[in-house]
Amino acid sequence: MSDGAGLTSSEYIHHHLTNLQVGQGFWTLNLDTLITSSLLGFLVLGLFAWVARKATSGIPGRLQSAVEVIFEMVQSQVKDVFHGDPGMVAPLALTIFVWVFVMNAVDLLPVDLIPHLMGEAGVGHWRAVPTADPNLTFAMSLTVFVLIYVYNFRAKGLGGFLKEALTAPFGAKLAPFNLIFRLIEDFAKPISLALRLFGNMYAGEMVFILIALCPAYLQWLLGAPWAIFHILIITLQAFIFMILTIIYLSMANESH
Repeated sequence: MSDGAGLTSSEYIHHHLTNLQVGQGFWTLNLDTLITSSLLGFLVLGLFAWVARKATSGIPGRLQSAVEVIFEMVQSQVKDVFHGDPGMVAPLALTIFVWVFVMNAVDLLPVDLIPHLMGEAGVGHWRAVPTADPNLTFAMSLTVFVLIYVYNFRAKGLGGFLKEALTAPFGAKLAPFNLIFRLIEDFAKPISLALRLFGNMYAGEMVFILIALCPAYLQWLLGAPWAIFHILIITLQAFIFMILTIIYLSMANESH
């Protein structure tokens, strides 16, 4: 429910879409995004480590069963998509899927819950959903971008990589055009990864904020169906980010 008494609709929306920031200009840091994403990362890491220590070869508990299902799903996707020695690809894919999913899942909490709690602690602004911040989604996609080049150089060497970039797909005589198309293709990957995740989560966050502005009886009527549908969105976006990362690294690892 909305606790935006005394605020106009535009002020309420602006309040919920404003990050807690420190610094100026290019070096401005969104502290809420950094802190929330880090805490969720450590939470997931600790949970998986605890499940691994308590794992049994007998009848597993519900938590162990859930972790095993996620692990097997990710492992299956890596085997089907990545051609070659997976190395760190499987752990990376598992980390991406689970971490993005839990960050997305924060959007299912009541809109005013976390900002209200932080307000009680004296913090004026706190944007709860890390993946609704383009800084985080671009940081993740740029990390994938760097890994794409690492796998390219590892699989083909510098000479092989340059040969591929300058000769495919039109041959050596059209090397400048080949290089232009290659650069467009490579830079489109992190941009599409970042904007897809950000756009979906920002839209979901905005819908929840708009629902919170409705009368109380409409909030439950509209919020419940949207929350159920949003479960599919947050899961799908985590899966898409993971599977595209695997595909891009597989393409980089292949020698032509």
